[in-house]
Amino acid sequence: MKAIHFPQKNIFRNISLAIFTAATIVSCSTMATSKSKVGKPQPNISNTQWTLADQVKGKKPTLVIESARITGNGGCNNYFGEVMIDRTVGNFMATNVGATKKMCEHMSEETTYFSMLGAATKYVVNGTTLELYKDNLLLLKFNKL
Repeated sequence: MKAIHFPQKNIFRNISLAIFTAATIVSCSTMATSKSKVGKPQPNISNTQWTLADQVKGKKPTLVIESARITGNGGCNNYFGEVMIDRTVGNFMATNVGATKKMCEHMSEETTYFSMLGAATKYVVNGTTLELYKDNLLLLKFNKL
């Protein structure tokens, strides 16, 4: 009996690995200036709107922060959830994130975006840039709208 090969799993793994590698490279290049601000008091980010700074295939993900709620578009699907922000130490935690269920061409990028958003524990604001970190690792970088 011949083994069945599923190339889509390999493609998803390669795309996910490429996105993670790119995020790591970006985090290393910006960490020198932002790392020292992680865990320090940050500006209030309630009632702000952001778009992902990185180049992605398809529509750029967005993040809208309204008090204790977040909404936006992950590149294909609209999403919503709760956010806990403690600006005194720059804590950020997105919880109960849900999304619409459209199928789009670049689903793996959106899945990675949602995963990184859910993993974020800290935030740093540098002018018109919002950076989300897991401890000291930069996960996502946004530009203010």
